[in-house]
Amino acid sequence: MTATDSSRDRAVASRAVVLIPLVLALLSMIGPFSIDTPFPAFTQMGEALDVGSHELQLVVTAYMLAFATMSLFHGPLSDAIGRRPVIMGSLVVYAVASVACAFAPTLELLLVGRVVQGLAAGGSTIVSRTVIRDLFDGPQAQRMMSQVAVIFGVAPAIAPIIGGLLIQVGPWETVFWFMAVMALLLIVLSVALLPESHPVERRVPLRVGEIFRGLVQVARVPSFHRMTWAATLVFGAQFLYIGGASIFVVDLLGEGELDFWKLFVPMIGGMVVGSVASGRFGRTVTSSELVTFGYAVSTVGAVVGILVALTPAGEMLPWAVVGISLVAFGNGLAFPNIQLLMLDLVPARRGAVMSASSFVTLVFNAVSAAVLAPYAGRSVLGFAVAAAGCVLLGWGFWTWNRIALRRQAAARS
Repeated sequence: MTATDSSRDRAVASRAVVLIPLVLALLSMIGPFSIDTPFPAFTQMGEALDVGSHELQLVVTAYMLAFATMSLFHGPLSDAIGRRPVIMGSLVVYAVASVACAFAPTLELLLVGRVVQGLAAGGSTIVSRTVIRDLFDGPQAQRMMSQVAVIFGVAPAIAPIIGGLLIQVGPWETVFWFMAVMALLLIVLSVALLPESHPVERRVPLRVGEIFRGLVQVARVPSFHRMTWAATLVFGAQFLYIGGASIFVVDLLGEGELDFWKLFVPMIGGMVVGSVASGRFGRTVTSSELVTFGYAVSTVGAVVGILVALTPAGEMLPWAVVGISLVAFGNGLAFPNIQLLMLDLVPARRGAVMSASSFVTLVFNAVSAAVLAPYAGRSVLGFAVAAAGCVLLGWGFWTWNRIALRRQAAARS
């Protein structure tokens, strides 16, 4: 063991184990808070900027496309210069961009601010997950990833509630001031509690060619593509409702701008319960088995969603969200474990693995928010059918990956 390894171990031991996943989860919450907190302010935003609801969908899409683009580089950068510098630097830029959004007088300038927010947000959201695998191994890593997923999963449920409260005490710009303050608080927490998990001797050279070389190395692993699409699609079923929340809650269910919690609380509650169950079973059930079981549960939820949507109860709460809540429960079982399995595909390039996977997921979700959600948003049944398609395709990719790995193992033996 090197001196650096010993210092890393002492750094981890000096902090209560519960604090590290807490800080990492709070860092990862930047993503969902950036998407969901503005939803209740859309009505005020539209009136102030003189734009309609469809134009306001660009507030989500611009952020996500920028997030996706930069996500390709945050991980490789952290492989080269360490995790903490990337996290800290991105939070500073995010805070400045949030202030710029608060001062934006037009939709165009607001979108510029959202693009910069998206470019910065991945530094905390993506790299924080890599830190878990740096610091922990085996079942402990599985439990930590599940704990982070539990806290992270709460964000989409509470973000629109916070957004709704903020617009009760101030104008729509208050939402972005909140984001700036949140980023500053996360900087303080990271400085105080987060150790550097990627020692100097394990880093790769900081060269543009080296960054792309890492991404190419990851792209050459067939399992990476199958697992990435498996994770992307099952989460995409849930994100369809997140990205299209204003359409689903307000337009289809006829609820008000303060009622987003009626969708987010049961849906995210399902994901949190699934993540808790994943952590509990971590000692006795393999990550691969939990992923398979998660897909089975999500499939049941997707079928339930379609069946309910075919009845008059499909446009009434709470029945309209029963199916997607079951999908989210299965997602809570599957998603953290499939991410953990992906991080071990190329151990020397964990940052690149997480970046490349996040890029695919984010691009898919951005397209979903801009194209699929408005199209599916013609009816509650449309949402349910689109979500079911995502779940089934995701399970198909996961099954393909398991079969391919079994064949490889048989060929070696």
